[in-house]
Amino acid sequence: MPPSPQASSRRRWMILALIGVAQLMVVLDATIVNIALPSAQEALGFSNESRQWIVTAYALSFGSLLLFGGRIGDLFGRKRVLVTGLIGFAAASAIGGAAPGFAVLVSARALQGAFAALLAPAALSLLTTTFTIPEERNRAFSVFGMIGASGAAVGLILGGALTEYLDWRWTMFVNLILAIPTAAAALRLLPDDAVRTSRARIDLPGTLTASAGLFALVYGFSNAESHGWGSALTVAGLAAGIALLATFVAIERRVEHPLLPLRVVADRARAGGFLALAVVGAGMFGVFLFLTYYMQQTLGLSPLVSGLAFLPMLGMVMPAGAIGQTRLLPRFGPRPLVAVGMLLSAAAMLMFTGVTVHSSYATDVLPGLLVIGLGLGLIFAPAMDTATRGVAGPDAGVASALVNTGQQVGGSIGTALLSTLAASAAGAYASTHQAAADVAAQAAVHGYTAAFTWAAAVFAVGALMAWLLLPSDAPVVEPDAAGVEPVFAH
Repeated sequence: MPPSPQASSRRRWMILALIGVAQLMVVLDATIVNIALPSAQEALGFSNESRQWIVTAYALSFGSLLLFGGRIGDLFGRKRVLVTGLIGFAAASAIGGAAPGFAVLVSARALQGAFAALLAPAALSLLTTTFTIPEERNRAFSVFGMIGASGAAVGLILGGALTEYLDWRWTMFVNLILAIPTAAAALRLLPDDAVRTSRARIDLPGTLTASAGLFALVYGFSNAESHGWGSALTVAGLAAGIALLATFVAIERRVEHPLLPLRVVADRARAGGFLALAVVGAGMFGVFLFLTYYMQQTLGLSPLVSGLAFLPMLGMVMPAGAIGQTRLLPRFGPRPLVAVGMLLSAAAMLMFTGVTVHSSYATDVLPGLLVIGLGLGLIFAPAMDTATRGVAGPDAGVASALVNTGQQVGGSIGTALLSTLAASAAGAYASTHQAAADVAAQAAVHGYTAAFTWAAAVFAVGALMAWLLLPSDAPVVEPDAAGVEPVFAH
């Protein structure tokens, strides 16, 4: 006897819960280690120049392998790939938590990124294929979008608490507590969706050029942060990345079974969704990176208190995301929601440019956090929904991978670009204010405000792109024989 509609609905929401935990683990791991870095550096004795690779190794591995991970899910079944990703992520986290030195820790972070590249697209594509009823889909993407918008801040809070009250190693070990029960639940809840007819259809030339191109691009921008834009490695990385990605597009036009079917990105609305998520990934780091430094080094807050200081932002993300996805998106479409969210985020960044050495959290940081929380809540769920809507079932994994690729590559570029601009501004200020008693502190804050100004410009460009590319129509259901998801009316 088939399950009742109520039982099927209950099962779908249980699947959403385990998908949400998997996504939270991937998102928070991009930031949970950040606050623990000073403690890890002291314990393992690595240099200031080396510490960025604890963060970059994860982003490099994750970003460069996402498209491959998404296609693997399409070919071998998302349940199998999700469970493999969860178990592998837990094992890599255990190795990192027990690391006796820098090399093992960096290797574990790269391994985490590789398994995250399996896990993240499988989770989002399962969400896309599980929730096809419009009302349920809106609620599910609202929850998923809130996790995407708030997970990085949750990572800062959790990382601060674990570092302060236990040990920095628990920022790695905590993934075992999340991953192992989620893998067990996935084995029980998820239907077997293994695809037996397409296992040999892996686009190796496309996989190699895409992975190498994304790796080179992210490496080039990451190297710029520490060695400058004129460094030979920076220039070589960026040039190689662009050349390899251009080669990848040429290959995908001709190959019979492409890693990235170009039809996935040919649709203007979906392309707008992907670009919006890349832009918000780049601009968001102006909040998480520079505000964290500002609150700890200028305001003197502890790691835990610095993490908790982001809670008001989360308090705005959640209701804004829920209202935007379930009430506003069906009525107005994604264009006004994402564009307004980008403008609110730009306004918040401009508010942060007013911070000084003598500012206070309540008057100079909190208002901007509330505004950007509202903005991010309006962006994430509609952009993710739009980027994956209208995708045929066999392409759901690679479309989901593009969502995460955009965020990872955008975030890496944003980190490098804003860090370089902040460092240049701080250096220029210090050289012209050498007589000031607190020149180091003043220069640092001047660098932060320069980064906030540029982040505001990034969000402003994102608003313009959203307005030009995203549809203003509400999504409608247009089922067809190919099993295509609901699309937008034009």
